[in-house]
Amino acid sequence: MTKVILLFMKTAISVPDDVFELSEKLAKKFKVSRSQVYAMGIRKLADENEKEALIAKINEVCEKVDTSLDPFWKKMQSRVLPKDK
Repeated sequence: MTKVILLFMKTAISVPDDVFELSEKLAKKFKVSRSQVYAMGIRKLADENEKEALIAKINEVCEKVDTSLDPFWKKMQSRVLPKDK
């Protein structure tokens, strides 16, 4: 049997009243603590930041590499896709 140990860091933060009220509503809605609501928000922000960084790296590569469609596939695409009217 595997033993799982969870570690938590206790911290105090100051938030505007409207953010506090929103965290209360979300905690009730999701049936979690306010701390979990704040943790969910931070994780979501971190995930979005990672996605933006990845997109920026992809765009950087695309600027250096020819990403145009191969002529064969371009021709096939024109045969398969409907024409714009």
